[in-house]
Amino acid sequence: MTSLWRNREFTLLWTGQCLSELGTSMASLAIPLLVLAVTGSPVQAGLAGTIAQVTRLVCRLPAGLLVDRVDRRRAMLACDLIRLAAFAGLGVAVLTGRAHLGVIVLVAVLDAAGGTLFGTAEHAALRSIVPAGQLPDAVARNEARSYGVALVGPPAGGLLFGLGAVWPFAGNAVSCLASLFSVGLIRRPLQQPREGAPGGLADGLAFVFGNPFLRAVLVIAAPLNFAVTGTIFTIIVVLQRHGTAPAVIGLAETFIGAGGLLGALAAPLLRRRFPMAVLARAICWAATGLFLVSALLTASVAAAVPIALTLMLAPACNAALFGYQAAITPDRLQGRVVSVIFLVANSASAVAPLLAGLLVTTWSAAGAIVLFAAAVAASALAATFGRGLRTGDRPITPASAGATPGRSAGPSRPR
Repeated sequence: MTSLWRNREFTLLWTGQCLSELGTSMASLAIPLLVLAVTGSPVQAGLAGTIAQVTRLVCRLPAGLLVDRVDRRRAMLACDLIRLAAFAGLGVAVLTGRAHLGVIVLVAVLDAAGGTLFGTAEHAALRSIVPAGQLPDAVARNEARSYGVALVGPPAGGLLFGLGAVWPFAGNAVSCLASLFSVGLIRRPLQQPREGAPGGLADGLAFVFGNPFLRAVLVIAAPLNFAVTGTIFTIIVVLQRHGTAPAVIGLAETFIGAGGLLGALAAPLLRRRFPMAVLARAICWAATGLFLVSALLTASVAAAVPIALTLMLAPACNAALFGYQAAITPDRLQGRVVSVIFLVANSASAVAPLLAGLLVTTWSAAGAIVLFAAAVAASALAATFGRGLRTGDRPITPASAGATPGRSAGPSRPR
């Protein structure tokens, strides 16, 4: 197998998404700051974030079904066009003084819907452009891309917002344009030839919940993602209420990105030395303790450091999970299986920003983070006493690919 960096299609997709995620990272920090500047309400800022999260959940399963039925490259191009228009429009609204809460929420919804479809298509297409043996490494490189961008995006977004509220959104519009060009240059089909009836959502659900490893991962991931999302939002809101400069708020997310980037660079080594079950238990128990430390530091940007330490193990876990999932899932089901995994794993995260805003307003930031730490403790118990995680460390065979209840899924075959 040649190096991933000599794989033209993977490199084009990776580079384009590096620029796109940079713009998204800037806008993700700027949107709650814009809502706070317009309304002055942490609850409304949390509501905007929750609406975006709910949009992702609502679109997740239809996106998976669509990705398995249409040309994936064209779907990605359409998503980039939608997001480009949305953020260009928001920039104009900011310049003309018409960026009220309704406009901001509309843009957040369009971005969430387009990002959900694009992300599902990208995950589903990975198996068509990367050999099966390189799938975990490809996932790890995508993780490194995301966390590396997180080092630059938030402080850049905070700095640009400080210079003028329009600039983070203008930058995101440019990044969508860059992604549009990179995807347009991909020549290889991003799906295998499709034959027979496409099937429905039930096929994806049956495949995921018929696999012991995937079931166990979802039970652990949902509370963990909920806690991470809520804690990060709590830190941002508290820093803003203390009058912290936007660039410094962005620095908090930079710490988190640094932890994830270091973990992504170490992911191949960690994946080879430790079983998936060990990595999952380690991240859950470490997160429980580190979140409690973060609760003691909520008035300072240092509150982000324990979160960064927690996320150092996340890329290795994700590489093992999605590498295994992509290898055992037939191409005709890739979109639906990925969408089910993301839906269940991120379902509780949808209410995390709103809950965090309510807890900060009515209780305290420290109390909010302690509550999120309790959710992580539930994941740690599931990881410790559950047995399904161990099956993900077995070699991939026709038997491990298995069959969904009532329908043969068939073994995965490297292209």
